[in-house]
Amino acid sequence: MPLEQLSELRVRYAETDQMGVVYHANYLVWCEIGRTDFIRALGRPYAQLETEGVRLAVADVSMRFHAGATYDDPIRVRTRLTAVRSRALTFAYQIEHAEGGRLLVTASTMLMATGADGRSRALPEELRTLLAGALWEEP
Repeated sequence: MPLEQLSELRVRYAETDQMGVVYHANYLVWCEIGRTDFIRALGRPYAQLETEGVRLAVADVSMRFHAGATYDDPIRVRTRLTAVRSRALTFAYQIEHAEGGRLLVTASTMLMATGADGRSRALPEELRTLLAGALWEEP
């Protein structure tokens, strides 16, 4: 069951900079919203993963900025899982203006599985299987 999670929000005033556009670091927060919504949609909220001793630490980020957003713009985050490995997951994101679909940012994050002690660990087999079933495949 390949999954594309859609998350919607509105730009808050505090997310804009002195020029009136969204400050670049906020797009990372929106990626996190998309990622946690994606995992929740699979029936395993991130908070549950933590109680099971699994934490997902961002190890790599890539972002390309195409256009800016401004205060009160409706935003849509499209989140797809593109890779599942024994200790890592990779997500791809498209952040767009929700009215009209203008592309704002494309991004990807790679997350490493760690234990509560911060050391790398393998994803539990059941979780890896669940995630592998949600991998995005280009149509």
